[in-house]
Amino acid sequence: MTLVKQCLVGTMALLLAFGAAAATVEIAGVKMEDQIDLRGSKLVLNGAGVRYKAVFKVYAAGLYLPKKSDTPEEALGVSGPKRITITMLREIDSNELGKLFTRSVQDNAPKSEMSRLVPGLIRMSEIFSNCKKLAAGDNFTIDWLPGTGTVITVNTPNKCPQHNDAFKEPEFFNALLRIWLGPVPADWKLKDALLGKPA
Repeated sequence: MTLVKQCLVGTMALLLAFGAAAATVEIAGVKMEDQIDLRGSKLVLNGAGVRYKAVFKVYAAGLYLPKKSDTPEEALGVSGPKRITITMLREIDSNELGKLFTRSVQDNAPKSEMSRLVPGLIRMSEIFSNCKKLAAGDNFTIDWLPGTGTVITVNTPNKCPQHNDAFKEPEFFNALLRIWLGPVPADWKLKDALLGKPA
């Protein structure tokens, strides 16, 4: 192989690698990276979709895991950091959203866990109630960080008060993940989408 060919092959490999690293998925106008770095851990976009209420688009959601999982059991059981990302597609009263999440946790969590989840659910409701409203384009993430706990970060331009203290209850992240992947999910089509199943 000539030097010119070697250079061309090397350049193409770099471009392909850069293209793979920079790949994004677009859901209802929201761009999500197909891979992210979460505090030093590489996560892949397991699936993404839209939460509908009647015919209205409420938010776009993405699930990041250390490896692809196509069942709720795999997604809940896989070890390592995880992330749920939510981007609003319409304005919503954030206090109401917090209440809906709490109700969904109650619908999907094992009864034996509920007493341990109550303190976390109260704190989560406070986070959302302090935000007043979430507008279209506002985003929040729910991260599971082994050794730290669950961290909810609200990214809004309206200076929503930040609460970066971790939720220490080990079952809390999976209780939140069951909002979308549990037996009574918020949206069945979104459940399939987050598990990477074709529409």
